Amino acid sequence: MRVVVLGAGYAGLTLARRLESHLPAAVDLVVVDESDTHLVQHELHRVVRRPAVANAITVPLTDVLDRATVRTARVDRLDREARCVHLDDGSLNYDYAAVCLGADTAFYDLPGVEDHGLPLKRLDHAHRIRESFLDACDADGRATVGGGGLSGIQVAGELAALAEERDADVSVTLLERESTVAPAFPESFRTAVRDALDAAGVAVHTDARVTGATPDAVELADGTVPYDTFVWTGGIRGPAALGGDRRVVRGDLRLDDHTFALGDAARVVDADGEAVPASAAAAIREAGTVATNIDRLVRDDPEAGDFSPRLDPFRFDAPGWVVSVGDDAVATVGPKVFTGAPARAMKATVGAGHLSSVGAVTRAADLVHEELG
Repeated sequence: MRVVVLGAGYAGLTLARRLESHLPAAVDLVVVDESDTHLVQHELHRVVRRPAVANAITVPLTDVLDRATVRTARVDRLDREARCVHLDDGSLNYDYAAVCLGADTAFYDLPGVEDHGLPLKRLDHAHRIRESFLDACDADGRATVGGGGLSGIQVAGELAALAEERDADVSVTLLERESTVAPAFPESFRTAVRDALDAAGVAVHTDARVTGATPDAVELADGTVPYDTFVWTGGIRGPAALGGDRRVVRGDLRLDDHTFALGDAARVVDADGEAVPASAAAAIREAGTVATNIDRLVRDDPEAGDFSPRLDPFRFDAPGWVVSVGDDAVATVGPKVFTGAPARAMKATVGAGHLSSVGAVTRAADLVHEELG
């Protein structure tokens, strides 16, 4: 029997490690990812200002996986009916699979946005943003970030802090289509984030509907915003292997009887009917449920009857939220909102806690050092 985990991000790596511990020894466990390293995605914005952080937030998969076979390949297509994964270097059949491929940047077919907007999904993206922004600093130019979700907030904060460190007269503008930044989060969190952005010197434009981009300006429904550096974090789409769709999965997190989807690759509706946000916290918790259920299915005795084993439902209880804004941070725990040193400590703890949970203890310590100095 073969179990395949597609993707080694938060959901995929957490799931694979749990399956290593629980699956019967005879089961073939394969992890497929186009990279041979795990990336702590929610710390990627730090690399824009501090390139050395890259060493702390990338972990070779062979360092944190013991039993699983790691196959470095791109997933091109998933044939669920045939239970076959088509890769760029061949194919792989499975008995059970988990799609944990994350999400790609969505450009919404806005003219020029994909051509000119720099995404932030991989290390090379962070390096490109840094290079472009340093050029803008030398010219006392302008940076524009499209998208006021957590990723956009964090990269805007890093750019403003980098400009201050270099004593450069660079304007940083954050554009958000909705009436507030971090629109998917509680009001108290949104308000504190907006205050932190204002304090960092980021100019925030809400109700700003982007309609396109040229080589030197972002086009809005009611005007233009010039730029020297343009970063686009305006949304996500499903992985190419799923045709760009983020398929809806419900409490059992299954696409079909043999295929699960979790993390940002899917639109998750939990067992209580609540939409689950695309976040690292959600992905890690979903992986725990899927690991239990795959193990239960694998161990099911087909001779015992016609009934499938009962699967655990997934329910998401948000532990709180945290976002960095340059050298500041905003965090929530229950109804309480924290900023300053307590929030910065929480932010460092989140990344370090994840690294520790996947066995990268040394890198966890390095990240705390980079975050808190």
